[in-house]
Amino acid sequence: MRDETVKLALPAAGAATERPISIAIVAMGGQGGGVLTDWIVELGESQGWVAQSTSVPGVAQRTGATIYYIEMMPPLAGRSPILSLMPTPGDVDVVLASEFVEAGRAILRGIVTPERTTLIASSHRSFAVTEKMTPGNGIMDKAIVGEAIGVTAKHQYIFDMNALALRHGSVISAAMFGALAGSGVLPFPRESYIEIIRGGGKGVEASIRTFEAAFEETQNPATPDSDVEKPAIIRLPSGIGNRTIEPLINRLRNELPAAAHDIGYAGLAKVVDFQDVAYGAEYLDNLIRLYAEDRRDGGEARNFLFTVTAAKYLANAMAYDDVIRVADLKTRSTRRARIEKEMGLAQDQVLQTTEFMHPRMDEVMGVLPAGLARWLEKRPGLVRWLDARVNKGRRLRTYSLLPFLMLYAVGGLRGLRRRSYRHAVEVEHRDRWLAAATGALAKNYQLGVEILQCRRLVKGYSDTHSRGLSKFDKVMAAIGLVEDRDDAADWARRLREAAIKDAPGKDLEGAIETIKSFASEGASVR
Repeated sequence: MRDETVKLALPAAGAATERPISIAIVAMGGQGGGVLTDWIVELGESQGWVAQSTSVPGVAQRTGATIYYIEMMPPLAGRSPILSLMPTPGDVDVVLASEFVEAGRAILRGIVTPERTTLIASSHRSFAVTEKMTPGNGIMDKAIVGEAIGVTAKHQYIFDMNALALRHGSVISAAMFGALAGSGVLPFPRESYIEIIRGGGKGVEASIRTFEAAFEETQNPATPDSDVEKPAIIRLPSGIGNRTIEPLINRLRNELPAAAHDIGYAGLAKVVDFQDVAYGAEYLDNLIRLYAEDRRDGGEARNFLFTVTAAKYLANAMAYDDVIRVADLKTRSTRRARIEKEMGLAQDQVLQTTEFMHPRMDEVMGVLPAGLARWLEKRPGLVRWLDARVNKGRRLRTYSLLPFLMLYAVGGLRGLRRRSYRHAVEVEHRDRWLAAATGALAKNYQLGVEILQCRRLVKGYSDTHSRGLSKFDKVMAAIGLVEDRDDAADWARRLREAAIKDAPGKDLEGAIETIKSFASEGASVR
């Protein structure tokens, strides 16, 4: 065969044109990404440029970020440019991220590059659903994102734009618009940005104040504080003058080691807030008993690590989330004040809260007296019939008097809690857990500590609590297969961490199968 070259008659392409300026915005639902996109497009068009925007929405408001993409350039010789619909890795001039980890996700997508990209991002965190669902600490490490930004971005402007917007009574989109102006990436005067905000017609003055503050912060950045959020430390008080709680604090100080004083006081405060002073005394009784076991089994050489660990996780076990606790927390004035602060509520604004409730018979039976609940438990058909009638989604508008009083009344049932079925179940489960920990302590001190820490798996309410409890039971059963091994503490730690990090449970099941394999081999050898 003969190769032939076919020449197509094409018109001359003409001189090369300038490339458009490309801007990508990654914003979570409700953070004004669409408003910011509209502002930038209007800004470009007001200066005689051709601008185009597209967006790809995330899965939902709190689970996925929407990517907005803008390209703009001036028309050349009366001809409008053809602009792209999506960002291309390595070809984006500006990335605006409304949340810090979203900046990290933009880096992973490859749209932030050291040769071209100016990164403008807020340093605050809005935790994703996957971070909140993790039984342990599932919060992503901000330091990793910070290190990546230092390597991948050509220029960076990072500060807490959300806090800045709240201080000035506006939203984060106005702060990001101001940071974009302050960065000088776009060749437009400062006044043109402000004119775009004025044309919006809503919250204009607050938006302009936020814009100006963000512009100034970008031009003259303040000395940054450490991004590491320091946890609040509760110290054992020298005296609080309360005749009901003071004797408990004196017991804590006199009957527990110094290493456990601060964490013990935090646990005591949590338990008393959950129930009452008598319940706080029960917490101390249990903790002092565990300290005696710790001292007997050589805990002094380890600075009483077993007691310190028990002070934390025993309080968590005793302050479980039941219907009474949930209702109590939802009707506290401190909760409403926190929501108002987070939303930046202005004096002329009214806050309305709606609670989405999905009660099940399990929760209802938990509040009932233990004897009545056990009677019902023996009649599964009746329980299913009742569950079909109570297990319906409900919306309680707690800004209205009657729904608020309903929740307030349920929260006031704490006096009946210690006679409830849920409390009896929790006490039985707690005692088995503590017995396993103290039983292991005499043979393997670190294993006893690891068993105490397994309580991290049990948390939350309703389905979340059930899933965590199931994982806890599986981990404890697997620990029982290796408790006589020298490396039992290491296996307990691996099992617990697998259960914490792996929501579907595949890693945990794999670790359990591994333990079963060598446990059965050991049995056959014997």
